[in-house]
Amino acid sequence: MSDSIPGFSETGTTWLGHRRGSRHYLRIQLAMLLAGIATFAQLYAPQAVLPQIAQAFEVSLAESSLMVSMGTGGLALATVPWSLVADRIGRKRTITIAVTAATVLGIIVTLMPTFELALAARLLEGFALGGVPAVAMAYINEEIHQLDAAAAVGTFIAGNTVGGLSGRIISGPVGDFTGSWQAGFLAISVMSVLTATLFVVLAPSPHGFQPIGAQGVTIKQSIVGTLRNSARHLTDPVLLALYLQPFMMMGGFVALYNYLGSHLTAPPYLLPVWVSSFVFLAYLAGTFSSPIAGRLAGKYGRKIVMLISDAIAMAALLLLLVPSLAVSIGALIVFTAAFFGAHSTASGWAGAHPKIGRAQSTALYNFSYYIGSSVFGFVGGLFYQSLGWPALIGMIVTIFVIATTVAVIVLPRKKLPPRASKR
Repeated sequence: MSDSIPGFSETGTTWLGHRRGSRHYLRIQLAMLLAGIATFAQLYAPQAVLPQIAQAFEVSLAESSLMVSMGTGGLALATVPWSLVADRIGRKRTITIAVTAATVLGIIVTLMPTFELALAARLLEGFALGGVPAVAMAYINEEIHQLDAAAAVGTFIAGNTVGGLSGRIISGPVGDFTGSWQAGFLAISVMSVLTATLFVVLAPSPHGFQPIGAQGVTIKQSIVGTLRNSARHLTDPVLLALYLQPFMMMGGFVALYNYLGSHLTAPPYLLPVWVSSFVFLAYLAGTFSSPIAGRLAGKYGRKIVMLISDAIAMAALLLLLVPSLAVSIGALIVFTAAFFGAHSTASGWAGAHPKIGRAQSTALYNFSYYIGSSVFGFVGGLFYQSLGWPALIGMIVTIFVIATTVAVIVLPRKKLPPRASKR
């Protein structure tokens, strides 16, 4: 029976997950890649047009960065509620609803006549987008065999990087050439419609999880279960250490990219806005490093891969202080690759560590991830505007050092079980 239904145990009663190289494994990888693109293109679309947003609404550059922070903040607040929804109606259906709602709200953002209303719409858009990262890791860990899940998580993170890159290199040039940040947003919305549709078509029917709504569990019981799982995770030292990583590191990452465009259009570089937008191609480094880090984590252990990635990222940050465009671009590429290598490892670990409540664990990881980006994305602007680029880099290095120190002390060094033969 296990031969006729791949992914099940020898008896055909226990779901083990799709193995790498199987048709359904490839479909899940591609579907999650597309979901990541649709989500993160919309989330970071404002980042490349912050100067235009500041000019259009007559606000400061730091204030304009709230267009990013409100989106990431809404996403953070939504992660735990979305995990409750996913438990009740299923992972694939939740992701489909979330991406569709976010695309509609992204269009609504462009219609807002005031900065305050635009921020409110971005908050709602972020809330909708929260449905994807909140359950993606749980979905992957439930549908993919544990020996191959880390690599599959890396592919999803690669989709995040492609989406984040697309949001910047499409919205930036389109907004610059049309003179309208709204046009850049709409271009992203069109792309998101396409990728979301392909996700729905490609994602296979799930086998590793049965929605509790179909099991007669009431909404009250679902809420109690969600809160109980969340409370349990917040008393686990390993998970707390893992949740700290994205708070600090994503905060520093977003702070760097928020003000990178302004740094490159100022002396000594003086790049045009549309040219500086293409520096975001450095995101492609994360597209390649994420699945590689996932495979290395499966082979050598998650902790060692994450710590090496962190060390490389901090070294690259220091090189960003060198006043050379070539050195800065090279350092940015290395930093981005290392950051996403660490993130893909930590996020997969947060989804795999708990035996129960995995959706809540991934939701809490993403809550920390996007709260950090909202907080430090804005605070970084205060450092940059008041003290300049070196102060911003100093802030980012400091929070990276704190996160890495906690990881060294708290996280266990634990390898995955020996590789079994594929079926």
